[in-house]
Amino acid sequence: MAVGKEIRGKIKSFENTKKITKAMEMVSASKMRKAQDRMRAARPYADKIRNITANLSGANPEYQSPYMKKGGNAKVTGFIVVSTDKGLCGGLNTNMLRAVSNRMRDLQAEGQSVEAVAIGNKGLGFLNRLGAKVVSQVTQLGDAPQLEKLIGPVKVMLDAFVEGKVDRVYLCYTKFINTMRQEPMVEQLLPLSAERLQQTAAEKAQYGWDYLYEPDAPTVIEELLRRYIEALVYQAVAENMASEQSARMVAMKAATDNAGNLIAELKLVYNKTRQAAITKELSEIVGGAAAIEG
Repeated sequence: MAVGKEIRGKIKSFENTKKITKAMEMVSASKMRKAQDRMRAARPYADKIRNITANLSGANPEYQSPYMKKGGNAKVTGFIVVSTDKGLCGGLNTNMLRAVSNRMRDLQAEGQSVEAVAIGNKGLGFLNRLGAKVVSQVTQLGDAPQLEKLIGPVKVMLDAFVEGKVDRVYLCYTKFINTMRQEPMVEQLLPLSAERLQQTAAEKAQYGWDYLYEPDAPTVIEELLRRYIEALVYQAVAENMASEQSARMVAMKAATDNAGNLIAELKLVYNKTRQAAITKELSEIVGGAAAIEG
């Protein structure tokens, strides 16, 4: 019964794996709800800053922020790549990094060079393997991202854009659609488009008042735009974390189901092997008894 013993060992191994994947699935489901709450909580802050900035910009049309200026000649494009620190989340990182790789390849074909900010271990490893120039990085953000940890690395890219060292900046992350669907995004972050700052009629009515500036309007608009861009990056990180937990929950559920199927198949094989061994043993006993009688 050496074969039967080996099959029993495999069944035990798969049962242990199933327990682990089931536990990870339940942990991810719990973390996913918290991540979704954080993602939704970040939106009002970004909307509030956008509305105030749009109102200020409308009141000072003669001033154009460096964050909105187009037509640089540096021939350098920046990428802020938001990925996960851990794996076991299906094709989440693969799909997003493939989209980033395709965009980088297109830009390099046009004669552009690429610089990147890496947020998350998986993206950092990918950019290093790709040979891209990583100007700053932040990893090990944990389950709850903190804006203070993001500001430093992101500011490196923002300063490079303002100084004219970078022509465009793309924000790359995985957008949370629902539990079963997450979409890789490569969006242009800088220069900020006028469409991003557009207000609805209700928002114009809500923020339609005059302001007193200290020290002056350009300084205030500049600071608000920087805060708005930081809020957009934070929102992207929050969306990516919600996507990560959703994808991990789905991946672990699939792994648990697969382990269950394999266990059922192995038990069937084990039972058949055992029955065959018993039948053989009985045949030998019957054969032996017949030989003695004969």
